Amino acid sequence: MGILLKNGRFVDPVSETVTPLDVLVEAGRIAAMAPSLPSEGHTVTDLSGCFLCPGLVDMHVHFRDPGLTYKEDIASGSAAAAAGGFTDVACMPNTKPVLDTPELMEYVITKGKAAGLCHVHPIGAVTLGQAGAELTDMETLAAAGAVAFSDDGVPVDSAKRVRDALKRASKLGKAVISHCEDREMVQNYAVNEGRVSEILGLPGRPAIAEDLMVARDLMLAEETGGHIHIAHVSTAGSVRLIREAKARGVRATAETCPQYFTFTEEELLKKGTDARVNPPLRTEADRQAVRSGVLDGTLDCIVTDHAPHSPEEKARPLPEAPSGMVGLETSLAACYTALCVPGHLTVPALIRKMTVHPAALLGLSVSVRPGDPANLMAFDPAETWTVEPEKFRTRGRSTVFSGETLQGRVKLTVLEGTITYQR
Repeated sequence: MGILLKNGRFVDPVSETVTPLDVLVEAGRIAAMAPSLPSEGHTVTDLSGCFLCPGLVDMHVHFRDPGLTYKEDIASGSAAAAAGGFTDVACMPNTKPVLDTPELMEYVITKGKAAGLCHVHPIGAVTLGQAGAELTDMETLAAAGAVAFSDDGVPVDSAKRVRDALKRASKLGKAVISHCEDREMVQNYAVNEGRVSEILGLPGRPAIAEDLMVARDLMLAEETGGHIHIAHVSTAGSVRLIREAKARGVRATAETCPQYFTFTEEELLKKGTDARVNPPLRTEADRQAVRSGVLDGTLDCIVTDHAPHSPEEKARPLPEAPSGMVGLETSLAACYTALCVPGHLTVPALIRKMTVHPAALLGLSVSVRPGDPANLMAFDPAETWTVEPEKFRTRGRSTVFSGETLQGRVKLTVLEGTITYQR
């Protein structure tokens, strides 16, 4: 007996097509796909009106495990991922201790398998302890399961260290994921430098602090031939620099998050620490440029940068609260609402940015044909809902989308033939 997913509209993000199909899942794999399959002997889930897609892939999450599990652990983060339609996530290494040893790669993988709700892939640190002084043993980390390398959470200040990392990672077929900020310019400031920082009387993070480091790392990638991936792009300048570098043939890819093409810095005045993220929400010109970068392919992937903190931490005054918000349970709906509902992007093109592109960067595959692992998700594009963080599966509650009405809701997630989420 299998699971028959009936009457869905199958989204193939590889060919960017939508086809009415029934999908039969047996023994953990897609057994058959056809316009109509017999129901006898199978457990049937009716997906009338829904899109059925490969499971989403998020190459940028913070599960806080080990060492900061009061914020999140791999089990609670995996539950949030399943509820958001994700079957694969990649964990950033800024845990305590930092993910800089093969034993910690194995720890993340083992705990992810034990949770059993999504595939959890570790990203190895670029430098030991993320201290910026000495490169990690990338070869050993890759052999233990690291899918990429990053010091995300802090920039690698040394251009030499980034250059050396790009050379070594390139030999391993891995990307270096860069958190681009000039550390001295941004300090621990809470907001973008501009109108809102002036209203609040706070020092701000200038856009040029991101742009400078993006330019540096693109130049290093061009010189070495290594693969640089620019994390959480938030400025018009960064989008322009990445677009120009790609046109020159630089091995560069990039990502952004829903908050950067949905909101501006003005949201800080309404939602306080729920809108404190890093990099910060920027200006309307930046928001539009980021959206344009998503639409024209300059920005390859949409990620969440899921970064939970405790309610007590986020309740501190704005200058003292940590930066970060949760995003796994709102990401698809936020993207569908901002990009597909107005007609800027087709559903297959959106799903491509949330599956095919990040999967390729991490060396993973997506499920689109019989014989593939049954890693799937379904969402109802017609359902509207209001974001209520107290109902999240993640331990984090802080999000700039709190109270927002979104369109499109995840109905089902299947991991290797097992239903991990259904509503």
